[in-house]
Amino acid sequence: MGIDDLRKDLGDQTWVDVLRAMDRTYAELVDYQEQLESRNAELTNLRHFLSSIMVSISDYLVVADKHGAIADASASFCNLVGIEVADLVGRPLRDFVAEADTGGLSAAMAETVALRRTHTQSADLITPDGLEPVEFSIAPQLDRRRKSTGVVLTGRPLGALKRAYAELERSHEALKQTQGQLVRNEKMASLGRLLAGVAHELNNPISFVYANTHTLEKYLTQFETYFERVQAGASREELVALREALKLDRNLKNLAHVVQGARDGAERVRDIVEDLRRLSADGAGEMTDFDLLETARIAVNWIERGSKSDLRISYEGQAPCMVRGRPGHIQQVLMNLVQNAVDAMDGMEAPALRLDLRDEGGRAVLEISDTGPGIAAADAQAIFDPFYTTKEVGKGTGLGLSISHKIVEEHGGTLELVERAGPGACFRLSLPRGGAA
Repeated sequence: MGIDDLRKDLGDQTWVDVLRAMDRTYAELVDYQEQLESRNAELTNLRHFLSSIMVSISDYLVVADKHGAIADASASFCNLVGIEVADLVGRPLRDFVAEADTGGLSAAMAETVALRRTHTQSADLITPDGLEPVEFSIAPQLDRRRKSTGVVLTGRPLGALKRAYAELERSHEALKQTQGQLVRNEKMASLGRLLAGVAHELNNPISFVYANTHTLEKYLTQFETYFERVQAGASREELVALREALKLDRNLKNLAHVVQGARDGAERVRDIVEDLRRLSADGAGEMTDFDLLETARIAVNWIERGSKSDLRISYEGQAPCMVRGRPGHIQQVLMNLVQNAVDAMDGMEAPALRLDLRDEGGRAVLEISDTGPGIAAADAQAIFDPFYTTKEVGKGTGLGLSISHKIVEEHGGTLELVERAGPGACFRLSLPRGGAA
């Protein structure tokens, strides 16, 4: 039977319906083929993309089934173990892990598959150059039904991290040394400003000791003259006259005062030298308990010695106040604060400095305020930045407050500029309390 005979038997309308159905089926087949070709192109592109990732990724990437057999690996992992990827596929991952770490890694992979949660596990990989410590992040590989079919391990070499950490430690140590050098340099700059005051302070007691020593020499000569006549057998009348002429009775009464004066001058020199020694101490030793108020007094006294103005100083609050820290470093902080206040009041009438010490919640709080022009709001934002200074060129390094802020932070304290009404500036220093007074 031909097509014409089939057409006659089915009828014209039925034949038209058959042709239309065939056209639709053909169109659907063509569309399905286009979709298949598109999907195939996408899969090909995805495969190439994944291959490029596996080749270019620097971290170690390993895909393994639920039994731990390797399904794929990045070029970096292949280079590490010295085996091509084709020779790795199908081999157990534990073959490339140090025996001591195989149990922990296998348990982590099994737990990842069972619980479908990411785990982190460290292990030593066996390489031609020896063991390489690696930290693996183990994630589950899921199919369309969200079932675990294996794991994906992403590893980062710990050796590089350890080297980076060691380098960071060295940099940190160098930074500490640099900071210590800056502290010493700033302290020497402060000491340089105090040389005139130190010379004046030492000159007064030394001159007093020298004058009393000269007086003692004169008394000694007079007493020697008198005792020489006694030993020569001079008469009583002659000795009485000589004693009156040499004024021995008066000199004998003054002798105790002269000796006491020389002792006072020598002790004053000793105190100045002791203060200077504590002031110039490195202060990098162990933490200790010390009196914050006494340390502040020493710092203020040294700044006052080098100041040419008639500075009025007042102290408020409790004393003594024990804090925990390095006295030399805290004294440097206080000297910076006081010196800045004195510099700000330079040329002003009746300059005044006030130190207010109190306890707040188990911490010692010391506020240092002056009657100077204060600090502008624009400068207050950057007052603790390194090398920032409002002083003229040659009169400030811009490091004093920055170093002071860092020192106080290392002591577990705070240093801040206090906003307040009225003239002048006020800095608040807070430090942890130490032992009992």
